[in-house]
Amino acid sequence: MATATESRIALLDRGEFPEGLLRNTAPARLYEEAIHFDNGSITSSGGLSSLSGKKTGRSPNDKRIVKQASIENDVWWGDVNIPMSEESYQKVRAQAVNYLDTCEHFYVLDAFAGWDPKCRLKVRVICSRAYHALFMHNMLIRPTPEELESFGEPDYVIYNAGAELADQSIDGVETDTCVALNFDEKEMVILGTEYAGEMKKGVFTIMNYLMPKRDILSMHCSCNVGDRHDVSLFFGLSGTGKTTLSADPSRKLIGDDEHCWNDHGVFNIEGGCYAKCINLSAEKEPQIFNAIRYGSVLENTIQDPVSHEVDFDNVSITQNTRCSYPIEFIDNAQIPCVTDPPKNVIFLTCDAFGVLPPVSKLNYAQAMYHFISGYTAKVAGTEMGVKDPEATFSACFGAAFLVWHPTKYAELLADQMLMHGSTAWLVNTGWSGGAFGVGSRISLGYTRSIIDAIHNGSLANVDFTTDPIFGLTVPKSCAGVPGRILQPRGTWEDPKSFDHTSRQLARKFKDNFAAYQDKASDEVKAAGPRV
Repeated sequence: MATATESRIALLDRGEFPEGLLRNTAPARLYEEAIHFDNGSITSSGGLSSLSGKKTGRSPNDKRIVKQASIENDVWWGDVNIPMSEESYQKVRAQAVNYLDTCEHFYVLDAFAGWDPKCRLKVRVICSRAYHALFMHNMLIRPTPEELESFGEPDYVIYNAGAELADQSIDGVETDTCVALNFDEKEMVILGTEYAGEMKKGVFTIMNYLMPKRDILSMHCSCNVGDRHDVSLFFGLSGTGKTTLSADPSRKLIGDDEHCWNDHGVFNIEGGCYAKCINLSAEKEPQIFNAIRYGSVLENTIQDPVSHEVDFDNVSITQNTRCSYPIEFIDNAQIPCVTDPPKNVIFLTCDAFGVLPPVSKLNYAQAMYHFISGYTAKVAGTEMGVKDPEATFSACFGAAFLVWHPTKYAELLADQMLMHGSTAWLVNTGWSGGAFGVGSRISLGYTRSIIDAIHNGSLANVDFTTDPIFGLTVPKSCAGVPGRILQPRGTWEDPKSFDHTSRQLARKFKDNFAAYQDKASDEVKAAGPRV
């Protein structure tokens, strides 16, 4: 029996639901709550528009992992996983719990992460903002009434007290934001940021720790499948074309961002999508544009005050405008989001140096090397002071969400590829004929033809040549693509300048990979560029 002063969080912790609690609330009620109490509004297409406050993106430098004996030897400690003491964690947890207990509006969502029933987690989200509850209703896998009735104790709990600034007097808390993950207690605490993506990526980080312990590869990638059950994975950092190329109306979408690969196949971790909205249009991204309807959540977008039409070109709040929606809002989504092992693993890069081929085939060691590297390039001129292309590397194409050392994920990738006979491809969506400012970006039509040739199997059956510096296996022909484009050196007016730039980029790869040398095998180290 609860006492008169017992907190709502304490009741939840022991499996009771306090009076007045809004648990797994219907979207319509969350719309009402957001509009009445949280300055939300309804857009002309029916989406719920909300603002995340000061923080309009993730705060990776404020993420902490509680350092405990049970995980100390598992975690890739450093800039990605910054340790926090158990004592400090208990203080930030107490701060979050105290805040949530005093909130007038209080929401709980119980849902699942992982479409494979044998691998899924039961996740509980506790938050004080209606839009956060609806966001996670979209992003997690929604339980049936029967599953909710028998949900029981959650595997992990997220305490989202983002409106409360973190106490910087606590050891290890360096700013007014703190995102702390405790694997022993199976909890996550959010303070000082109301950006909804912290919850989504928190769940992904949890899966990135738990799944590899079971020899299951967790991946930051999109996935689709063709009519012949040919599955493709698309890895790539922002700006490489991952969303555009995986959104193929002729293929079923398994998911756009987070997946796991076990011995049986691939399954989506999420129940929804979290798409960028900047410059969105029905012509460029019809699937995403049409998914913005009743039940979706728009974050930090600007609407016309009279018509409530969204101005997707308006970036006065942030360039990181976003929308979340259930995956079934995509017409060609495959539900449940589970499929066969992939036939093709596609690494996308936007090489602004203009030296990587538009497509090349990788052996297993090369796949591990390029997976660990996670390369793309910032385009010169997009940031003040940047005059030349700038190489960017993110291990496993998602370093910020890794828990184990990157070689752990790369070894799992190679094992799964070898077991299922998958083929890896490196596809460059960047520049040809010279670096940015001299050459031109590879035509999207050419890239689509390359992806089509990968999917229909024709690209695997052409003649190949070997790149002398990067060691890549490069096709001499591809349907729908001029042969000259496939060999980048021949597209440059000055071949010597190409050779110089190619060696320059190769050295950047070498310098980046030095951080992983100690745990990489000799075969993987030898799979990098030859300089």
